[in-house]
Amino acid sequence: MTSLTKSILILLFMSTTLFAESDSGITIPYVDFPMKEGKGMYSTKGKCNMCHSFGYVINQGLQSKKFWREKVIKMIVIFKAPIKSEEDIETVTNYLFEHYGNGELE
Repeated sequence: MTSLTKSILILLFMSTTLFAESDSGITIPYVDFPMKEGKGMYSTKGKCNMCHSFGYVINQGLQSKKFWREKVIKMIVIFKAPIKSEEDIETVTNYLFEHYGNGELE
Protein backbone atom coordinates (compact mmCIF):
# COMPACT_ATOMS: atom_id res chain seq x y z
CA MET A 1 0.00 0.00 0.00
CA THR A 2 1.46 3.34 -1.00
CA SER A 3 1.74 6.31 1.31
CA LEU A 4 -0.77 8.17 -0.85
CA THR A 5 -3.30 5.36 -0.43
CA LYS A 6 -2.67 5.30 3.32
CA SER A 7 -3.16 9.05 3.52
CA ILE A 8 -6.42 8.88 1.61
CA LEU A 9 -7.74 6.08 3.82
CA ILE A 10 -6.77 7.97 6.98
CA LEU A 11 -8.47 11.15 5.77
CA LEU A 12 -11.57 9.19 4.73
CA PHE A 13 -11.73 7.46 8.12
CA MET A 14 -11.25 10.75 10.02
CA SER A 15 -13.90 12.57 8.00
CA THR A 16 -16.63 10.04 8.79
CA THR A 17 -17.02 11.55 12.28
CA LEU A 18 -18.00 14.86 10.68
CA PHE A 19 -21.26 13.29 9.53
CA ALA A 20 -22.19 11.56 12.79
CA GLU A 21 -25.68 12.37 14.11
CA SER A 22 -27.63 11.58 17.19
CA ASP A 23 -31.39 11.44 17.65
CA SER A 24 -31.14 11.96 21.39
CA GLY A 25 -31.27 15.57 22.55
CA ILE A 26 -28.31 17.22 24.18
CA THR A 27 -29.06 19.32 27.22
CA ILE A 28 -26.63 22.03 28.21
CA PRO A 29 -26.94 22.90 31.89
CA TYR A 30 -27.93 26.43 32.81
CA VAL A 31 -25.91 28.03 35.59
CA ASP A 32 -27.39 31.13 37.15
CA PHE A 33 -25.07 33.76 38.60
CA PRO A 34 -27.40 36.09 40.51
CA MET A 35 -26.31 39.68 41.05
CA LYS A 36 -26.65 41.40 44.39
CA GLU A 37 -29.42 44.00 44.42
CA GLY A 38 -28.30 47.59 44.59
CA LYS A 39 -27.84 50.93 42.89
CA GLY A 40 -26.29 50.42 39.46
CA MET A 41 -27.19 46.73 39.23
CA TYR A 42 -29.29 47.01 36.07
CA SER A 43 -26.80 49.27 34.34
CA THR A 44 -23.96 46.90 35.23
CA LYS A 45 -25.96 43.87 34.15
CA GLY A 46 -26.82 45.43 30.82
CA LYS A 47 -23.24 46.41 30.08
CA CYS A 48 -21.40 43.32 31.37
CA ASN A 49 -23.77 40.46 30.61
CA MET A 50 -23.87 41.46 26.97
CA CYS A 51 -20.51 39.70 26.55
CA HIS A 52 -20.13 37.30 29.48
CA SER A 53 -22.01 35.82 32.41
CA PHE A 54 -21.85 37.46 35.79
CA GLY A 55 -19.89 34.41 36.94
CA TYR A 56 -16.85 36.07 35.42
CA VAL A 57 -17.24 38.95 37.87
CA ILE A 58 -17.88 36.70 40.86
CA ASN A 59 -14.80 34.62 40.04
CA GLN A 60 -12.59 37.71 40.48
CA GLY A 61 -13.14 37.55 44.23
CA LEU A 62 -13.45 40.58 46.48
CA GLN A 63 -11.26 43.33 45.06
CA SER A 64 -10.30 46.97 45.59
CA LYS A 65 -12.05 49.88 43.93
CA LYS A 66 -8.91 50.50 41.84
CA PHE A 67 -9.02 46.88 40.62
CA TRP A 68 -12.67 47.15 39.57
CA ARG A 69 -12.13 50.47 37.80
CA GLU A 70 -9.15 49.01 35.90
CA LYS A 71 -11.26 45.98 34.93
CA VAL A 72 -14.03 48.24 33.62
CA ILE A 73 -11.50 50.27 31.60
CA LYS A 74 -9.96 47.05 30.25
CA MET A 75 -13.38 45.80 29.13
CA ILE A 76 -13.95 49.10 27.30
CA VAL A 77 -10.53 49.36 25.65
CA ILE A 78 -9.78 45.72 24.86
CA PHE A 79 -13.22 44.15 24.46
CA LYS A 80 -15.24 47.22 23.38
CA ALA A 81 -17.74 47.04 26.23
CA PRO A 82 -20.70 49.36 25.64
CA ILE A 83 -19.74 51.76 28.40
CA LYS A 84 -19.57 55.21 26.84
CA SER A 85 -19.39 57.90 29.50
CA GLU A 86 -17.40 58.60 32.64
CA GLU A 87 -20.71 58.46 34.51
CA ASP A 88 -21.31 54.90 33.25
CA ILE A 89 -17.76 53.93 34.24
CA GLU A 90 -18.37 55.27 37.75
CA THR A 91 -21.77 53.56 38.03
CA VAL A 92 -20.36 50.14 37.11
CA THR A 93 -17.21 50.59 39.20
CA ASN A 94 -19.18 51.73 42.25
CA TYR A 95 -21.66 48.86 41.94
CA LEU A 96 -18.88 46.27 41.65
CA PHE A 97 -16.92 47.76 44.53
CA GLU A 98 -19.93 48.11 46.81
CA HIS A 99 -21.08 44.52 46.31
CA TYR A 100 -17.91 42.67 45.31
CA GLY A 101 -15.24 44.85 46.88
CA ASN A 102 -12.84 44.21 49.71
CA GLY A 103 -13.18 47.69 51.28
CA GLU A 104 -9.78 48.87 49.97
CA LEU A 105 -9.62 51.81 47.61
CA GLU A 106 -6.19 50.94 46.19
